[in-house]
Amino acid sequence: MHVLIVDDVRLIRRSIAKTIEPYCESVVTETNGETALQWLENHYIDVCITDIKMPVMDGLALIEQINEKYPWMATIVVSSYDEFEYAKQSIQLNALEYLLKPIGEAKLIAGLEKAKRRLEIQREQLAAQIIVNHLPQSRRFIDRWLEHVQNANETIPMLIVETLELLESWIDKNYYLLRPVSYLWLKAVTEQLEISESLDITDLKEPDLVNLQPIMNIRHYFRLCAVHTLEIGSQRILETLRGSRDSQTKKLVKKMRAYIDFHLNEKINLQELADLVFMNKTYMCTLFKQETQMTVWNYIIAERMQQARNLLLNEALKIYEIADRVGYEDVDHFTTLFKRHYGLSPLEYKRKLKA
Repeated sequence: MHVLIVDDVRLIRRSIAKTIEPYCESVVTETNGETALQWLENHYIDVCITDIKMPVMDGLALIEQINEKYPWMATIVVSSYDEFEYAKQSIQLNALEYLLKPIGEAKLIAGLEKAKRRLEIQREQLAAQIIVNHLPQSRRFIDRWLEHVQNANETIPMLIVETLELLESWIDKNYYLLRPVSYLWLKAVTEQLEISESLDITDLKEPDLVNLQPIMNIRHYFRLCAVHTLEIGSQRILETLRGSRDSQTKKLVKKMRAYIDFHLNEKINLQELADLVFMNKTYMCTLFKQETQMTVWNYIIAERMQQARNLLLNEALKIYEIADRVGYEDVDHFTTLFKRHYGLSPLEYKRKLKA
């Protein structure tokens, strides 16, 4: 959850920020309503905690503007004034809480939790309505998902990008809805496959990419969140359809995957991997493919490509820097593998996500 604190007293701003930081992804502070609105023009926020009386623009005027321009946000009022009129106006403006200073930590955290629950419910309801309105006309896309996951089709990454474009066309630039809509899309797929009872994906309702900095490129960030949700969901669907494997085999393969993930940016030696699980190399490779439906090398490439895709979110990194971070010294070789995996070069993929 991303939170904006607006108060003209520096000590209070810092005190509130310090209290809530452990419970938030990012916390930003501003001194009055006007500077807060200027900052919001280029950033994304879930919850605004604001004082009432401030110079330039007070808290009530700020909440009015937030309701008009950023209706997805929740607001909490903190004030030194125990006056009924202020509380009444705050409630009329749909503020979730009117907290009196000094604010106890328990009340502040409870207010944040209330805001989080309210936002989740609102967004789930909006996403559900979007799915109800559009899903019946998208049977072709559902059928393509069924075909791809049932056949473990290698072009699933490109199907995910196409699905993202479809879902984005439904949300009318309300990018914060991309994640819950993506989650409900996966639920629709699992219901068609009749595996919704045996496959738990409820954790995908939570934020996907932890961003500890204020979000500037709002559309880009939530598109990446949606892609991540669809990728993890499709992987779990594939794993469920493959059926359960022997528990010991699962443990060994899990150990191998953990080793690969930890050494992803290094040269990985198959013999060292086989020694890790006390097998000969040939049998280890066979077991890994039986469990994952992928060769060890294809799994390494897929994981590296996913990590490279995530690194594209960082505007400061060059393609050769990303290649190096995922274990490739040869940038041309990396670009070839990326294009083979996603159907687009790194630069083309990045432009497509931000188009």
